[in-house]
Amino acid sequence: MEIRTVGVVGAGTMGRGIAHVAARSGFKVRLYDLTPEILNNSMANLKALLEKSISKGRLTKEAADDILERIEPSSDFNTLSESDFVIEAAVENIDVKKDIFDRLSKMVKAETVLVTNTSSISITEIAKASTKPEKVAGMHFFNPAEVMKLVEVIRGYYTEDQTVKTVFEVAKKMGKEPIEVKRDTPGFVVNRLLIPFLSEAMQLAEEGVASIEDIDKAIKLGLNHPMGPFELADFSGLDVVLSVMEYFYGEFGKSKYAPPLSLKRLVAAGRYGRKNKKGFYEY
Repeated sequence: MEIRTVGVVGAGTMGRGIAHVAARSGFKVRLYDLTPEILNNSMANLKALLEKSISKGRLTKEAADDILERIEPSSDFNTLSESDFVIEAAVENIDVKKDIFDRLSKMVKAETVLVTNTSSISITEIAKASTKPEKVAGMHFFNPAEVMKLVEVIRGYYTEDQTVKTVFEVAKKMGKEPIEVKRDTPGFVVNRLLIPFLSEAMQLAEEGVASIEDIDKAIKLGLNHPMGPFELADFSGLDVVLSVMEYFYGEFGKSKYAPPLSLKRLVAAGRYGRKNKKGFYEY
């Protein structure tokens, strides 16, 4: 089946970015969110981003208009029913995702592929809520979706080969570089490597081995990373990082995934992404 229409569930940062990428790649997009205000904000942000690209000569006004015309925002879940391919980008809550996949699987066409943009939740568990788990896979985009090239394509226990092939084809048409995650494991590839890295950096700071500024500097200059671990944790949101660490620690039970005390203290104090005057947290 040729993929012509892509449904996107969730119009937050990731959903908006995925919808933009899909529309830019020639797909018709049905962007759903339960809250009209979020949809309106999402479309306003997208228009502002396109106008910025026009002002910098990266995009013509005609091309920008075409992208916007391909996106149909709606707070009516039924508008997703005729989609050939649906990407769920809702909140990282397994119960919410299960409900979405249950509802989607009962309304879309039999051949429609359903994917989740989750960064850590089990694809198999999500698929079990669907009436056609063989058509369910993971399709993990990275933030910002418009810029980052990587897409992790994750097999669940029930995922059939044709589903994986279709996800790869869609990712490539979107200009992405997909990799296959052959086993459904928490964190997949990138976050499985990233979380211990962030945790160890925080522990180095806690122990007074080096300052936060110098740890970030060492990683950027020594490993050629665009951001240091503390900058990256701040960009991701410390509450999000803590949530993933706690999930990993619960799943694997290994100390390398245990959240550092300094991170727990910051999140408990409500400091999720605000920096001090120097631009760094006092761990």
